[in-house]
Amino acid sequence: MRLKRVQSEMLDAVGYDPNRRHLEVIFNGGDRYRYKEAPPFEYEGLMNAESIGRYMHRRIIDRYDFDRLS
Repeated sequence: MRLKRVQSEMLDAVGYDPNRRHLEVIFNGGDRYRYKEAPPFEYEGLMNAESIGRYMHRRIIDRYDFDRLS
Protein backbone atom coordinates (compact mmCIF):
# COMPACT_ATOMS: atom_id res chain seq x y z
CA MET A 1 0.00 0.00 0.00
CA ARG A 2 1.32 3.41 -0.94
CA LEU A 3 1.03 6.01 1.80
CA LYS A 4 0.78 9.75 1.23
CA ARG A 5 2.39 12.27 3.53
CA VAL A 6 -0.11 14.62 5.16
CA GLN A 7 0.04 17.96 6.95
CA SER A 8 -1.14 17.11 10.44
CA GLU A 9 -0.08 17.49 14.05
CA MET A 10 -1.26 13.90 14.58
CA LEU A 11 -0.37 11.90 11.46
CA ASP A 12 2.63 11.68 9.17
CA ALA A 13 1.16 9.54 6.37
CA VAL A 14 -2.08 7.87 5.28
CA GLY A 15 -2.88 5.09 2.80
CA TYR A 16 -5.93 3.14 1.72
CA ASP A 17 -6.49 -0.26 0.10
CA PRO A 18 -10.01 -0.24 -1.39
CA ASN A 19 -9.99 -3.99 -2.10
CA ARG A 20 -9.32 -4.92 1.52
CA ARG A 21 -10.93 -1.76 2.95
CA HIS A 22 -7.85 -1.09 5.05
CA LEU A 23 -6.97 2.42 6.17
CA GLU A 24 -3.34 2.61 7.20
CA VAL A 25 -1.87 5.52 9.13
CA ILE A 26 1.50 6.47 10.55
CA PHE A 27 1.31 8.70 13.58
CA ASN A 28 3.91 11.42 14.03
CA GLY A 29 5.51 9.39 16.82
CA GLY A 30 6.18 6.57 14.34
CA ASP A 31 3.43 4.12 15.36
CA ARG A 32 1.72 2.50 12.39
CA TYR A 33 -1.87 1.24 12.50
CA ARG A 34 -4.18 -0.52 10.06
CA TYR A 35 -7.90 0.12 10.54
CA LYS A 36 -9.96 -2.70 9.07
CA GLU A 37 -13.28 -2.55 7.19
CA ALA A 38 -13.03 1.22 6.77
CA PRO A 39 -15.25 2.33 3.88
CA PRO A 40 -13.76 4.44 1.09
CA PHE A 41 -15.66 7.53 2.21
CA GLU A 42 -13.70 7.53 5.48
CA TYR A 43 -10.40 7.72 3.60
CA GLU A 44 -11.74 10.47 1.37
CA GLY A 45 -13.13 12.34 4.38
CA LEU A 46 -9.85 12.04 6.23
CA MET A 47 -7.80 13.29 3.29
CA ASN A 48 -10.15 16.24 2.74
CA ALA A 49 -10.69 17.14 6.40
CA GLU A 50 -9.86 20.60 7.62
CA SER A 51 -8.33 18.90 10.68
CA ILE A 52 -7.01 15.38 10.12
CA GLY A 53 -6.52 14.84 13.85
CA ARG A 54 -10.09 15.85 14.65
CA TYR A 55 -11.40 13.57 11.90
CA MET A 56 -9.36 10.66 13.26
CA HIS A 57 -10.75 11.16 16.76
CA ARG A 58 -14.35 11.61 15.65
CA ARG A 59 -14.61 9.11 12.80
CA ILE A 60 -11.83 6.46 12.94
CA ILE A 61 -10.31 5.84 16.37
CA ASP A 62 -12.50 3.55 18.53
CA ARG A 63 -14.89 2.94 15.60
CA TYR A 64 -12.93 0.45 13.53
CA ASP A 65 -11.02 -2.66 14.53
CA PHE A 66 -7.30 -2.21 14.04
CA ASP A 67 -3.91 -3.87 14.05
CA ARG A 68 -0.85 -2.12 15.39
CA LEU A 69 1.88 -2.69 12.83
CA SER A 70 4.81 -1.07 14.64
